[in-house]
Amino acid sequence: MKGMFGALRCAGLLLLLLVAVQCRSSTAAKAETTGAAGGSSTEKLDGFFDKDDHTNNWAVLVCTSRFWFNYRHIANTMSMYRTVKRMGIPDSHIILMLADDVACNARNSYPATVYDHPKKTTDLYGDNVEVDYRGYEVTVENFIRLLTGRVSADTPRNKRLLTDDKSNVFIYMTGHGGEDFLKFQDSEEINSYDIANAFEQMWEKQRYREILFVIDTCQANTMFSKFYSPNILSIGSSAKGENSYSYFHDYDLGVSVIDRFTYYNLAFFEKVDMASKKTMEDLVGVYNVSLLRSHPGVRTDLFGRKLADTYLTDFFGSVQNIELTAEAFPIGQPESK
Repeated sequence: MKGMFGALRCAGLLLLLLVAVQCRSSTAAKAETTGAAGGSSTEKLDGFFDKDDHTNNWAVLVCTSRFWFNYRHIANTMSMYRTVKRMGIPDSHIILMLADDVACNARNSYPATVYDHPKKTTDLYGDNVEVDYRGYEVTVENFIRLLTGRVSADTPRNKRLLTDDKSNVFIYMTGHGGEDFLKFQDSEEINSYDIANAFEQMWEKQRYREILFVIDTCQANTMFSKFYSPNILSIGSSAKGENSYSYFHDYDLGVSVIDRFTYYNLAFFEKVDMASKKTMEDLVGVYNVSLLRSHPGVRTDLFGRKLADTYLTDFFGSVQNIELTAEAFPIGQPESK
């Protein structure tokens, strides 16, 4: 009896071994067929995930002015803030630096509001504005530390630019400036070398994939003339020796409420949504010198792509590309030998 059970046990083990060999042969044949058609499973997975290393977008919006008569610079920044949020970038990925001394200013005939048009159709201040650096926190030092990540250990998360080598960063600045400098709070200045060196530190620390730098100020194009780091696309409102002009004047408030360059950029973006296929070429194509009364500049020599191949949503949105396939990727299946 014991010998019979031993024989049956051996037969069972032999049967299981034969089944395992057959399954392995079948799997190997299938993997070989798949490999012949389009490469191994590992290669297919690598090809899927490595198509584009862009995973997230950030925006740094900086108004370097203060005081009531600079209302338009506050409105410029708030208008851009509204646009990037509408395009899909969440507040957690937006750093807003603002004097924030306009909405509740005693001269404001419309308390707790900021408008960029005399018709006052859109309150930019609204109910959902998160100012990260406010008032006297808007300094050259804080701006440079923000970009380079050299902040103190107790700096809260909302005051940190938590980017990496897969981040596209949109940086917008507006205020009073001149050749190679931009004033901060009427008390200090940042120059083109400061920003260029900060960008180089960001690149060395792998803190960005691509940067879109946009600046609206007098002689704006000189502010990116010293850049030397890769993958930076720069746009300015005016050439060397030119002013950047305001646009609408609000007689109720007694001040201009927006600058021309920012206004025409925003007018273009109002026709764009998160699913848009509009490119940077489309944006710069609408710049009209007779309307702007200055010569905007676009510097592309450091940028690795053509403007026609660069979607606006690569910087202004947070919608990621998704590829749908008819077949499931063979995750966990053995490769052919």
